Amino acid sequence: MSLRCVNCLFMLVVNVCLYMSVVCFFSSSSSIVNSHIDNSWLNELKGNIDETNSTVEIVDKFNNYQIYPRIISIVSKDYFKFFKVNLRRTCPFWSDDSKCAMRYCQVESCQLDDLPIGLKGSRHSLVDEDMSIKYMEGPQQQECEEAMQDELGYINTTISAAAMEDFALWQAHDDIQDMYCTLPDDDGEAEYVDLSLNPERYTGYKGPSANRVWNTIYMENCFRPKNLFEVYIISAKLTGMCLEKRAFYRAISGLHTSINIHLSAQYLLSDKGSTFLNPCGTGFWGPNAEEFERKFGPKYTRGEGTQWLRNLYFLYLVELRALQKAAPLLKQVEYYTGNDKEDEATRLAVHNFLGIIKKFPQQFNEHTMFLGGQQAQKLKEEFRLHFRNVSTIMDCVGCDKCRLWGKLQVQGLGTALKILFSNKARMNGYNELSTTVNKHTLQLERSEIVALFNAFGR
Repeated sequence: MSLRCVNCLFMLVVNVCLYMSVVCFFSSSSSIVNSHIDNSWLNELKGNIDETNSTVEIVDKFNNYQIYPRIISIVSKDYFKFFKVNLRRTCPFWSDDSKCAMRYCQVESCQLDDLPIGLKGSRHSLVDEDMSIKYMEGPQQQECEEAMQDELGYINTTISAAAMEDFALWQAHDDIQDMYCTLPDDDGEAEYVDLSLNPERYTGYKGPSANRVWNTIYMENCFRPKNLFEVYIISAKLTGMCLEKRAFYRAISGLHTSINIHLSAQYLLSDKGSTFLNPCGTGFWGPNAEEFERKFGPKYTRGEGTQWLRNLYFLYLVELRALQKAAPLLKQVEYYTGNDKEDEATRLAVHNFLGIIKKFPQQFNEHTMFLGGQQAQKLKEEFRLHFRNVSTIMDCVGCDKCRLWGKLQVQGLGTALKILFSNKARMNGYNELSTTVNKHTLQLERSEIVALFNAFGR
């Protein structure tokens, strides 16, 4: 793996440089910050990306120089930073016995007069049920320790009154519907969240609750070799599975890897801002090389960490291909927010981005999948239902901020799969051998477009 320009990599991490560049940062600078960590194993992250005809080096170069600055600019636009999501759904698979691992768990509930104007009205609760009730149920001796971790996972729903008024217009403006993997969150309990106020970073959510979510995804919703009882499939055993099942596993593994990289890159390093009157302070987040090593180092992963990172490249190529394929449709979206100047800037940025990704020569080839007759279609439906189940499992995540980003990234991947494999698209004239889709063969909701761009930006 190329280890280029430490200064550039530091700048990228300061800007929350994600995907490949974060990996590069840890491989380059962890030896500087944490000299006792041996990161030489990252040198193995090079060469071919499984199930594709691309390489790590080609994707690194294309992402760092062409994609990253553009996608970061796009997702900061108003159209892309407001995501409508329901964080109140109960877990349909098991009782919600999760322990909130967030700062300020025992904080006093806000009075109505204290709330920002955008939160006043019928939906002024802080995304979840009454916090004062939820957190007073736990043992009082845990107050001090748990209070130090509440704010980390709190969803900031502060949105201006003007923005709330515009959302109704945005919804009416987007005449599109969801037909594929993910379940829509546009219901009576869904609300808009400003993603820029709720960055994806370490919240302290871990332990049995978090493990149960991922164990359920891997053990019950991923395709697996027979008689394999381990949570993660070692790379050597993947070769015995068909292409479609390998692709599903690599996509889920890549998503998991992306999340773990973010939590390592935005880790709570200190609470130096704490005072007696404000014991929780504001916190300082930054890259934690030791956490990255624990997530991916060969000592902790039986040598599979490099393969998990390689699966992230696979996920990158899948979502890149979906964006490239849906370009004709995405170019026709008006990206309407009611601010003419902002909307025009967004359209220009998206069109420029789509023009750049069109030039990438080694796209993921979805046409090699689900070939054949009835058996292939049966597998395709099973593929779709497995992923839909994964999207539902996101409602079992016990941390609101983790649930937010999990639902967004799963919906983004689901949207990519919808673009690549939608039956509806083919029924409306989509040619299996074509390279693009358009508004006559595929429709996307605003939430799907927002999720896809943000997931790719992760």
